[in-house]
Amino acid sequence: MKLTTFLLALSLIILNSCSIFTKNKDAEQKVLIETEYGNITIKLYNETPLHKANFIKLATEGTLNETLFHRVIKDFMIQGGDTDSKNAEKGVMLGNGGPGYNIPAEFNDKLFHKRGVLAAAREGDNVNPKKESSGSQFYIVYGKIYTQAELTNFEKQINYSKLQKYTKNYVADNLDIKTKLDSLKTSGNHELLREYSTKIQDEINVEYEQNHKFKYSPEQIAAYTTVGGTPHLDGGYTAFGEIESGIEVVEKIISVKTDKNNRPLNDIKMTVKILK
Repeated sequence: MKLTTFLLALSLIILNSCSIFTKNKDAEQKVLIETEYGNITIKLYNETPLHKANFIKLATEGTLNETLFHRVIKDFMIQGGDTDSKNAEKGVMLGNGGPGYNIPAEFNDKLFHKRGVLAAAREGDNVNPKKESSGSQFYIVYGKIYTQAELTNFEKQINYSKLQKYTKNYVADNLDIKTKLDSLKTSGNHELLREYSTKIQDEINVEYEQNHKFKYSPEQIAAYTTVGGTPHLDGGYTAFGEIESGIEVVEKIISVKTDKNNRPLNDIKMTVKILK
C-alpha cells in the first residue's frame, strides 16, 4: 500500500471507526493485551498520532488476535504482531509478516525506551533508511538497569557515529570546501591537504558540539539508572505507548525457554482489545 493511501486510510479510520479517538484526538487511549500469563494494560501516546491510530485500527479489526510473541530476548524485550505467526508451525522462524504497509517514524526526544515502553519494530537501516515502522509488529521493552558510566559510553559511541556522518554531509553540501579538498588531493601536496583538512574538521567539530551533539536528558538518565530499559534504541525506533499495569506479565514471558531464533518453545498467543 502506498504511503498516501495508508495515510488516507488512517484518516478515514479516525473519522469513522474510532469514535473514542475522534471525539478528542488528545483523549487518553488504553489497550489491553491478554495472554495466558496475564494481562497487560498499555496507554498509547498522543504525541505519536499515526502509531496510535494504527494500533487502534489493528485492535478494532482484530488483526493482532491469535498472533504470537514470536521473539523473546531476556533482559531486552518481547516482540509480537507478526500476522504470519497465526497458526505458524512450531520452530518456524517468524518476523517478516505484516499488513503490507509501513508507518512514518514519529521520533520524540521525550518518549524513550525505558522499561515497559511499547515501540514499533522495523526493518534495518540498509533497506529502510527513513526508519519507518512495521505496520503491525511491535515490542515491549524490558532491558536492564545501567550505570551513569555506561550511559556516558553510549553517548560517546553515538556521537562518534553521528559526527562521522555529519562531517561527510557537511563537506558534500559545501561546494567550495569539497572543491578545494579535491584540488589539494590532485596536487599531491599532502602537507597543505593535512592542514586544510584539520582546519575544516575543527570547524565541523565546533559546529557539531554546539548544535548537534547527542546527550541523554536528565529524565532518560534517571529512568535508565533506576527503572531500566534499552537506551541504545532511542532515536532509532518509534516509542508510542507504555505499560500502566502488567509489567510482571512481561517478566514471566521474558523468562520462557526459546529456540535458536528466540521464538518461545511453547507458543504465547495474544488478544488485543480497546479499553473504553
